[in-house]
Amino acid sequence: MQSSDEFDAFYAASSRRVLGQVYAMVGNRAEAEDAVAEAYVRAWHRWSSVREADSPEAWVRRVAYRIAVSAWRKAVNRLRAHHRDAAEEHVEAVGPDHVAIVTALRRIPVDQRRVVVLHHLTGLSVAEIAAEVGASPNTVKTWLARGRRAMAEHLADEADTLTGRRSDHG
Repeated sequence: MQSSDEFDAFYAASSRRVLGQVYAMVGNRAEAEDAVAEAYVRAWHRWSSVREADSPEAWVRRVAYRIAVSAWRKAVNRLRAHHRDAAEEHVEAVGPDHVAIVTALRRIPVDQRRVVVLHHLTGLSVAEIAAEVGASPNTVKTWLARGRRAMAEHLADEADTLTGRRSDHG
């Protein structure tokens, strides 16, 4: 019973945050929801070992990300179904800044997107990101720098488009 209460508290404290992070990494809310749900199921089944991890939340996030990526590679038809479902659901209005950031994130390479989200939205350090993604800290720093630079260009292009100015970025 104590284990169940402990897991319930962990889920309540982390699930929305993990969903937001995975959604930002994969760019599709339905895929993120499915992957996060499956990751929490796996965490529950392995709770005795997951709760002993340095960060159970990072464990769930890493598993959810892997599930989402695997789903992309294996099930094109499933993605299309999720896109149809997501188009029909009511989504709260978001501001133009949010739309611009999500659009810019979608335009940068997946490794860069992942580390930008983990660093800037999740608040992980370079060392924590390196451990989570299985890359060296220097690689993470390179991806962060490139991701920031690419996002800045995309956001500048978007601002130029909105203001009617001509872009000099390329």
